[in-house]
Amino acid sequence: MRKFVILLCCVSALMGVGSAQKKMKPWTEWSEKDCKKILEDSPWSQTQTETDTSEMFYSPTTQTGAGSSTARNERGALNQSTNVNFRIRFLSAKPVRQALARLVGAKQPELADSMKTFIERDFSEFIVVAVTFDSTDQRFSGPAMQTFNSANTGLIKNNTYLEVKGGRRLFLQQYQPPSRDGLGAKFIFPRVFEEKAFITPESGDVRFYAELGNNMKLNMRFKVADMMYEGKLEY
Repeated sequence: MRKFVILLCCVSALMGVGSAQKKMKPWTEWSEKDCKKILEDSPWSQTQTETDTSEMFYSPTTQTGAGSSTARNERGALNQSTNVNFRIRFLSAKPVRQALARLVGAKQPELADSMKTFIERDFSEFIVVAVTFDSTDQRFSGPAMQTFNSANTGLIKNNTYLEVKGGRRLFLQQYQPPSRDGLGAKFIFPRVFEEKAFITPESGDVRFYAELGNNMKLNMRFKVADMMYEGKLEY
């Protein structure tokens, strides 16, 4: 019996250590690395990477003749694989806004007050997914930006949605192309569907899917159980 009690105490202690390790430090103490982790690889933000290997091997460009292409001649040969990273984030989740505010505040302390307003913005009626992108070759950023800028709500609403367990889908309410705020393209969905929250702790995974053209499809899953923050489901 005594051995059982000791074993039980050890298990409880280990569980306590695990819980402590999972507890996040205050956002005002986050380092740049902490913020990037929240914004690129966390329960609220994931990265979809598209790799183009079509020009991975050396092949010289020519002005005319076989083996040349207009697009390739215009931008020059790459002779390597290239990546485009799409950062898909729940902007309506507080930890995402805190990470963004922390990065801005570290570089521009004079914006601290406006950042507090940004963090506390009311998202009680909406779910907002924001998407930014970057590339290992900046020549690939232009086409991506063009695709985001040319999209509009009417064109993409029937192929843009959030999906939860059971195949239930919540379709796009409004699309906003990238603006000068640096937050990326914004996909806005109603938070309440059929008189109740669309995403709940029982939703399992939530999938974000969007088609912005023949060459761009965004498709990412988030585990709802991991989206708890400060005792609240944040999305």
